[in-house]
Amino acid sequence: MGKSQRKGPLARFTVLDLTRARSGPTAVRQLSDWGANVIKIEEPGDKPGAVDDRRHGPDFQNLHRNKRSMTLNLKSPGGVAILKRMAKTADVLVENYRPGVKHRLGIDYETLRKINPRLVYASISGFGQDGPYVDRPGLDQVAQGMSGLMSITGRPGEGPMRAGIAIGDSSAGIFLAFGIVTALLEREETGEGQWVSTSLVQALIAMLDFQAARWVVAHEVPEQVGNDHPLYMPTGAFKTRDGYINIAGSGNLYPRLCKVLGMPELLTHPDFSDFKLRHKNRIALVKVIEEKTTQRTSAEWVAALNQAGVPCGPIYKMNEVFADPQVKHLEMAKPTHHYALGDIEVVNQGVRLSRTPFEVRTAAPDQGVHTDEVLKEYGYGAADIADLRKNGVV
Repeated sequence: MGKSQRKGPLARFTVLDLTRARSGPTAVRQLSDWGANVIKIEEPGDKPGAVDDRRHGPDFQNLHRNKRSMTLNLKSPGGVAILKRMAKTADVLVENYRPGVKHRLGIDYETLRKINPRLVYASISGFGQDGPYVDRPGLDQVAQGMSGLMSITGRPGEGPMRAGIAIGDSSAGIFLAFGIVTALLEREETGEGQWVSTSLVQALIAMLDFQAARWVVAHEVPEQVGNDHPLYMPTGAFKTRDGYINIAGSGNLYPRLCKVLGMPELLTHPDFSDFKLRHKNRIALVKVIEEKTTQRTSAEWVAALNQAGVPCGPIYKMNEVFADPQVKHLEMAKPTHHYALGDIEVVNQGVRLSRTPFEVRTAAPDQGVHTDEVLKEYGYGAADIADLRKNGVV
């Protein structure tokens, strides 16, 4: 039903999207971008196609491309009945309500799996689907704090610092998308769907990776180190004549770095002569290196260090990111056309497939513009649809 004319690698799957905010839409975007037939189900508004400034803003356009939108009042018995009819043949349903909401609405996994045992039901919450915090409202920054991320971000002595993006939402969305595709692959063997779930806290702790492992394996408590690498020095942000650059000059790269800097004495300096000393005396080492790096421009250092095989790069503002020749080569800004906004660009996918590349097939839809189209696909006639609209079901 309603498959895209362009057959992406996930075109055979139909996804019912009940998500909102960022984490859930991030998960669904991974599916819609690769061709899945995604039906975004929203609460009815004042009229079909209703928009506000946010809907035509950059965030919404980037999150909700390649989807269709229908309205459905899931607080009404008629709306739930329609959803159940759709779920009977759907491959995936994705939601990010608070855990108890789906049970109150009667659209939880156990209910829907009786209708469609092949359904992959996917959930994101703040803290998990059960446990002592199950009823707490979840928010990205709250999860950043609880996961420990804010305790290792920022400069020492300046208090906790949040990341510059909603990293908990985005991470949970990408983890959930991977779980969904894994469950779909497993279904090919067993013929059965399953419940896939993650939470903002789970996703962020998993993303902490080696920093979390320092505690669970060795019982070390990581601390803030600002822009320095927590283990390998000198690696971090260094001031130049006209800005800052990132340099990774630890381990076997350290002699190369010293050579390019014209500071061979750092190889035998009693404070910096081995790995442990450079880690211990990181602040002093950065100060010494910056006495040299501030003598030339960022572009000069980036060229010289990369030529010597020392990883180094600029620290861009966003406008500079998309002006960079390598970023342009990667086509990280993808063009599309929106009926009201005209020709716009959205952010490309973070992975490339050689035979079935990502494309922006459609811009983000206005609210409910595909309601009639979708309902007809599920067997509702014009008179039925008019009655549903009159009764506030769609």
